[in-house]
Amino acid sequence: MPEFAAVAFAFEVRFLVYLVITLGAALLSVIALTHCAVQKPDAFHAVGTLSKGAWIGILAISLLLSLLFSQRPGSGLIFTLVAIAASLVYLLDVRTGFKDLRGGGSSY
Repeated sequence: MPEFAAVAFAFEVRFLVYLVITLGAALLSVIALTHCAVQKPDAFHAVGTLSKGAWIGILAISLLLSLLFSQRPGSGLIFTLVAIAASLVYLLDVRTGFKDLRGGGSSY
């Protein structure tokens, strides 16, 4: 009987880890989408990236996918990883470009 308890515990831990990853992806997508929404459209062209509408679409879809597949652990992991990747590309590449435009970048 203890082996069944161990298996049940493993599935519960797996579900909780997946839930944390999925909700973290959703939070990251919300942060990126909010930052994107408040930027001026001209700034995207100055940075040399996709337009504001394209980024809002990408980030909104990534948020939708991460929330949609948060109810099914394991089956939507690839969509959660795509949502994380899209949000991180925006935050680490485009957002950094905005900081450099304003002169708020690091002096290193």
